[in-house]
Amino acid sequence: MTEMKGLILSGGKGTRMRPITHTAAKQLLPVANKPILFYGIEALISAGIKEIGIIISPETGEDVKKTVGDGSRWGIKISYILQAEPKGLAHAVKTGRDFLGDSPFVMYLGDNLIKDGVAPLVERFADGKADAFILLKEVANPSAFGVAQLNGNGRILCLEEKPKEPKSNLALVGVYLFNKHIHTAIDEIQPSKRGELEITDAIQRLIDTKHPVESHILNSWWLDTGKKDDMLEANRVVLDEMTEVSNNGNVDPSTRISGRVLVGKNTVLKDCTVRGPAVIGNDCILENSYVGPFTSIGDGARVSQAEIEHSILRENCKITDFNGRIVDSLIGVNVELTRSQAKPVAYRLMLGDDSKVEVV
Repeated sequence: MTEMKGLILSGGKGTRMRPITHTAAKQLLPVANKPILFYGIEALISAGIKEIGIIISPETGEDVKKTVGDGSRWGIKISYILQAEPKGLAHAVKTGRDFLGDSPFVMYLGDNLIKDGVAPLVERFADGKADAFILLKEVANPSAFGVAQLNGNGRILCLEEKPKEPKSNLALVGVYLFNKHIHTAIDEIQPSKRGELEITDAIQRLIDTKHPVESHILNSWWLDTGKKDDMLEANRVVLDEMTEVSNNGNVDPSTRISGRVLVGKNTVLKDCTVRGPAVIGNDCILENSYVGPFTSIGDGARVSQAEIEHSILRENCKITDFNGRIVDSLIGVNVELTRSQAKPVAYRLMLGDDSKVEVV
């Protein structure tokens, strides 16, 4: 078999994550202080893939290029493919046709996380005779996804994109494996009512034209980080599986750290309590504060007189003299948050980059 390539989708406008995505690609938002996109890249690398194309948008493409680079940090080659408008997943494949050629490939949605990676799937696809392979997961809200209906033998009967009345609760996970036949199928479909070329329609076309399509139902976790609560859940899950403990900062004797906690270089903790799992980045200063489980604090943050739990704080944010509790929050880059009263209150926040908020 020709060497397999990777195609990661990192385009789109991220409307469900605004205001955060007014200034950043959703695929670059951090989970446990690492961009979501990196998890996808590393999953493909673990499967032996050495050449990856990343679909980018005009709005955020330069940020993606700057953050990810040419792939040399991982010892692979990364190419960038501009998708002028988000016209569907199948349109993204069509846009990447020159990069893909006739190679088999893994298509990976850049804002997804999968516990077990893709290596076993790539191996199974390479050893089998299917022209396409899809991952499925039982979900509570199938109408929000592409949905597969199987017969009693596990054979795919049909696929539908975001159906109002789903025929099953099996959603298509954001990982697909294809060979060259998918290109012909895409050429033979029409845009959906949403005006997009749907990958579900292309896979259905393969099925209708007697091309073998196989599926696997995922039992471990899969996370689609399209909304704030999804991001926080992804952060919780990844931190919960973290086994490392390290302290590369400067921690005073009055600070108490318990559980699985990573403290970055040049970070200073004064009179703080930190309970893991939690990650605190490099060059941070935390004073008289509590950091609770499932919290990620980005590089260069400043926190004083605050309690933070189950939250993501991005780089260089400043929460000063807050005298309050922040929970279930996603706070962007360079945010400044202060509070003038000391009455105990818990806040749930989603603040875009460069915001300045004073709570009175």
